[in-house]
Amino acid sequence: MTRIPLVDLAAAHAEVAEEVEAGFKRIIADTAFIGGAEVAAFESEYAAFSGLPYAIGVANGTDALELAFKAVGVGPGTEVILPANTFIATAEAVARTGAAVVLVDCDPRTYLIDVDAALAAITPRTKAIAPVHLYGQLAPVDLIKSGLAALSRDDIVIVEDAAQSQGATRHGLGSGVDGIAATSFYPGKNLGAYGDAGAVTTAVEEWATTVRTLGSHGGLRKYHHDLVGVNSRLDGLQAVVLRAKLARLAGWNSQRRAAAARYDELLAGFEQVVRPVTLDGNVHVWHIYCVRVPNRDEVLAKLNAAGVGAAIHYPIPVHRTGAFASLGGSYPNAEASAPEILSLPIYPQITPDQQARVAEELGKALAS
Repeated sequence: MTRIPLVDLAAAHAEVAEEVEAGFKRIIADTAFIGGAEVAAFESEYAAFSGLPYAIGVANGTDALELAFKAVGVGPGTEVILPANTFIATAEAVARTGAAVVLVDCDPRTYLIDVDAALAAITPRTKAIAPVHLYGQLAPVDLIKSGLAALSRDDIVIVEDAAQSQGATRHGLGSGVDGIAATSFYPGKNLGAYGDAGAVTTAVEEWATTVRTLGSHGGLRKYHHDLVGVNSRLDGLQAVVLRAKLARLAGWNSQRRAAAARYDELLAGFEQVVRPVTLDGNVHVWHIYCVRVPNRDEVLAKLNAAGVGAAIHYPIPVHRTGAFASLGGSYPNAEASAPEILSLPIYPQITPDQQARVAEELGKALAS
């Protein structure tokens, strides 16, 4: 029986293969491996796609977060509030700045950051709140902003973790429009490179300049190092891939929405399955179609054995990892969802027949 992958990178490559091959030839002929015209073109195109004036390519999504945090003043003596149910990179990036990680719970229906909990966690040391746009939809940044205004805390910056939400909008606006956002172009993302890559987007020129400076050894001119920076740059080969895929991203996201709608219909009669919820005002891009099921680990094993590439995002809340166990705390919604969440295969090229088979195998796994 043919396996249904969680993400079909080969199918995506087939659609861009000719453009990528031609672009690679240009890069090799010009020897423009670091920076260059392809990187500059992608940054301009991704900024326009995001509705923002600035996009700075970096080496990966974790670097994007760290550099965004540093650009807005996060560092030793400050705190950053983030949800407990995120990939560890969000917390890692904070820790790498020297700031303190402050965890809060998630909403039990959408798994997005609990806004009230985030606002309640603010202290005089809070420098940033980092909502995670989980699974492909935007967290309610607008509600966080209004809450900060009510508290007269305009010194707190919202740094958005947009690694899973390229092209998603909330009330017609994308991530980073009123602040700064970091994204990842890890191969499995909606906009994925052929290796590690990431970007920071913002409307604030000062922050954009700082991110670019920090990512280039602390200087914008060779051998001029104004800050203690790092080496985190997007390379030309990845820019070629990202440009080819970016031209198709809106269409691919539309195909993902159609696939999610099919899953909603296929799973409507499954009483044991809790289907995902889209927050009012959001246009979801369905990086992940995440359901909740009882006996998740057994169900996952049966699906995988049947050739269905289901997975888990994410099985361990941040405070339960060894790296951040010292944070302690109790986050009931994150802890309750972690052993039940299950990611089903979804990608633009998935077919109705494949999805019907996923649903069929899920039903068998739940019944047995």
